[in-house]
Amino acid sequence: MAPFDRIDFAIVAILQNDVRIPNKELAVRVGLAPSSCHERVKRLWSEGVLTGAHAVVEAKRMGVGIEALLFIELAKHERATVDTFMADVETIPEVRSAYLITGRHDLVVHVVARDTQHLKDLALDHFTNRPGVTRIETSIIYEQRRRAEVPLLLQR
Repeated sequence: MAPFDRIDFAIVAILQNDVRIPNKELAVRVGLAPSSCHERVKRLWSEGVLTGAHAVVEAKRMGVGIEALLFIELAKHERATVDTFMADVETIPEVRSAYLITGRHDLVVHVVARDTQHLKDLALDHFTNRPGVTRIETSIIYEQRRRAEVPLLLQR
């Protein structure tokens, strides 16, 4: 893996905000020839720096009426139990993200639902009845601010 320089960081910063930018425009913005810029972007993909491109979707327009965080405590903290739980949670369509954390709770799961009845059914059908779950606490999200960009901490 080649070391990253200021141009690589500039490319990543631009792509984090607009992955659909034409290569020619990207090249101009970072001060490279289009062919060199294209090679840099290909290398960033092949080295696993860039791993995906996603559309930002307005959840409310797609039927999401409520978002919540589920704080979950597990009875056992064995690797197999945690790994199975995390793998199972990934298959639930309403799950946006899941985090294995330290502290009072073991996991935090961000979910979306149509309404409070859907949220209740989701919690009861997919989380509280799961073996190994000892406690679940639900917090409704009133408002969300999110940054999509990863800070470029290694930048020189």
